[in-house]
Amino acid sequence: MFDKILIANRGEIAVRIIRACREMGIKTVAVYSEADRESLHTLLADEAICIGPAPSTQSYLNMERILTATVAMKADAIHPGFGFLSENARFAELCEKCNITFIGPSAAVIGKMGNKSEARKTMMEAGVPVIPGGKEAVRQVKEAKAMAERIGFPVMIKASSGGGGKGMRISRSLEDFEANFKNAQMESVKGFSDDTMYIEKYIEKPRHIEFQIMADKFGNVVHLGERDCSIQRRHQKVLEESPSAAISEELRNRMGEIAVRAAKAVHYENAGTIEFLLDKHKNFYFMEMNTRIQVEHPVTEMVTGLDLIKEQIRIAAGEPLSVRQEDVAITGHAIECRVNAENPAKNFMPCPGLIKNVHVPGGNGVRIDTHIYNEYKVPANYDSMLMKMIVHGKDREEAILKMRSALGELIIEGIETNVDFQFDILSHEAYRDGDVDTDFIPKYFPDYVR
Repeated sequence: MFDKILIANRGEIAVRIIRACREMGIKTVAVYSEADRESLHTLLADEAICIGPAPSTQSYLNMERILTATVAMKADAIHPGFGFLSENARFAELCEKCNITFIGPSAAVIGKMGNKSEARKTMMEAGVPVIPGGKEAVRQVKEAKAMAERIGFPVMIKASSGGGGKGMRISRSLEDFEANFKNAQMESVKGFSDDTMYIEKYIEKPRHIEFQIMADKFGNVVHLGERDCSIQRRHQKVLEESPSAAISEELRNRMGEIAVRAAKAVHYENAGTIEFLLDKHKNFYFMEMNTRIQVEHPVTEMVTGLDLIKEQIRIAAGEPLSVRQEDVAITGHAIECRVNAENPAKNFMPCPGLIKNVHVPGGNGVRIDTHIYNEYKVPANYDSMLMKMIVHGKDREEAILKMRSALGELIIEGIETNVDFQFDILSHEAYRDGDVDTDFIPKYFPDYVR
């Protein structure tokens, strides 16, 4: 087992990893930018080291500085968390060259699955159902337009290297295709330095269903059930739950088997997520694979009783999976709300600033993952997420009531948050009935969609 792990991240996920390491008797090193000098992860870690100014490109995305810090602090491994360098194949490769264990899959697998058009080809070869679309990536509008016509409108235009909803546009006709393609491509170049795009059929009003998989170095792969991530705004997840109200036991087994097959097809190791779109006829299609731990991993932990961060660390250290597929049981229902520093009434404008007072809810089945505290100053340089509120109930109805109660008890003074918006979602009749899809927010909350 590792003696010391450096966490190449910030915020609540850095705190989450530090806590898991503590429980395993592993020392931790926090890295921080100048803007995060007083962030909670720097206070909880055994050691902390500044890696640069506030801009991410000069700190959390600076591979050389992070690797130098790892060597200087004599850490054995790096946990990248999510975001930043977590799905960067070059960073994973540099870790390998420096004899530092990267807690995640290999550089080769990240490269293969991180490129969406390449991942799509790989899944097709493995017999995994994919959304109808082009087999190859495209750069030119003329070529892309011809591909869209063959597929049939509406189509989804996606950046090959995209993620987090960036570089994506829906085109419903030839008339709007060129403008949408160019805008998505421009966003891809800006965000990922990649102008390759791919085109696929747009599935109307699907559910976004993802399966958590874990895989060790001995070829063992298990799935830990599904998460329903259909409540989204501009392709960004807002609220997640497990299990999905739309998935039967038979369908769960079938989709889970496909998810395991997908992971085995690329000789996957560590934590990963196979993301599917599920249409109204219960047909499901592979969308992408995330080669890292997910923001929403706690809902899976709550219904399975497994600690996914500890499992990641054990796998990276060369240990076999702690569970077999027959050991995995889904118990009860869990919901996660992402509490962000933003104002929904003003087009979700970020609201950094000084938090004057925080009161977090508690009680049986309530979990708070956060890095904020009284008098903490939320920097303007990073993602606006302040905390994740997770609840667990005996069934979906109890989980909804528990989350509504927890949101009602939460107090964050000094800045604007999306807490009331989350409460409104949970109170909506269609959500309570489980009648959700990826158009839920545009359909029922049009004033929030601009």
